[in-house]
Amino acid sequence: QVQLEESGGGLVQAGGSLRLSCAVSGPLSRYFIGWFRQAPEMEREFVAALSWSDGNTYYADSVKDRATISRDNAETMVYLQMDNLKSADTAVYYCAARHERLGRYTVWGQGTQVTVSS
Repeated sequence: QVQLEESGGGLVQAGGSLRLSCAVSGPLSRYFIGWFRQAPEMEREFVAALSWSDGNTYYADSVKDRATISRDNAETMVYLQMDNLKSADTAVYYCAARHERLGRYTVWGQGTQVTVSS
C-alpha cells in the first residue's frame, strides 16, 4: 500500500524559495507521484509529477520555470523545489500518487500549508 506524508511548508517572502518534501513508501514502481495545491476558495490544481519507473517529470505551465520535482537516491522522498515564489503560490500543497493504469490520483497526503507574503 502506497503511503505519503508531506512536510516543509511554512511562511516565505515573495521572491524566496521553499522545498517541500513527501515521504513515500510502498510499491511505487508503476506509480506517478504528483504535487497539487489548493488555494482558499479555489479548486485543487496540478503542480508537478514524476514517473517512478522512468523518472520523467511533468509541470503545470504556471510553475514550470520555477518548480523542480525530484526524488532522493534512496527513493524514499519526493521533493518539490519552488523558486521565485509569488503570493499566488499561497496554498495547501498535497502530495499524491496515481497508478499508471488509472486516470486519477487515488492516494493523498494530509497537505502542508505554504504562505507567501508580499
